[in-house]
Amino acid sequence: MSTHQSEHQPNTGAHELGDIQVPAAVTDAQTVFSGAIFDITRETFTMPGGDKPITREFMTHPGAVGILALDRDNRVLLQKQRRQPVRAELWEVPAGLLDLEGEAALDAARRELAEEADLRANTWHVLADHYMSPGCSSEAMRIYLAQDLHEIPEGQRHERTEEEAFLEPQWVPLEEAITAVLEGRIGNPTTVVGILALAAHNVHGNRTLRPAGAPWTARPQHA
Repeated sequence: MSTHQSEHQPNTGAHELGDIQVPAAVTDAQTVFSGAIFDITRETFTMPGGDKPITREFMTHPGAVGILALDRDNRVLLQKQRRQPVRAELWEVPAGLLDLEGEAALDAARRELAEEADLRANTWHVLADHYMSPGCSSEAMRIYLAQDLHEIPEGQRHERTEEEAFLEPQWVPLEEAITAVLEGRIGNPTTVVGILALAAHNVHGNRTLRPAGAPWTARPQHA
């Protein structure tokens, strides 16, 4: 066998694998639909080295946070919530929009855990960051691990409305949740990513967990 590296082998140089933020290179942008939660934008842009403009429509989204709450019995909190676009009731972790101007992502996560689950947590870490659907949306999601949980007194709890008024919570052993994901019985992307990320961190003794205030360059800046 030749000792020369094949041109098809992956690059194993010193650079770390990671997404790269690039200039928008926008030549024209229009809001073609304005909604209560997100807008639809039509942008014309150029690719590096390209000579022809490209036009695409996508959802302009403020971003969101998800919270994987883990109790002392190694159970995760899942909530059954109706999702009208997919005509289904999905098991999901608590999550919410970054729709308050200037609010830090961790503060949003604390708020959403309190509003959706009547819980506060003393210990927070970043589990994972991901884009929900980067081919058609700017929505970026940060998922936190929340531990050392305690319930909010009943008189101080948030009054849930609309779909959130019908949330059905269930504490699920982590191993059972992992199995449900791997068998395709859970389809919410933030829930899937959060559960599998926690499983991966556990393999490494949780040494790979990031601090709650870790930088998040993917958070949408134009929302």
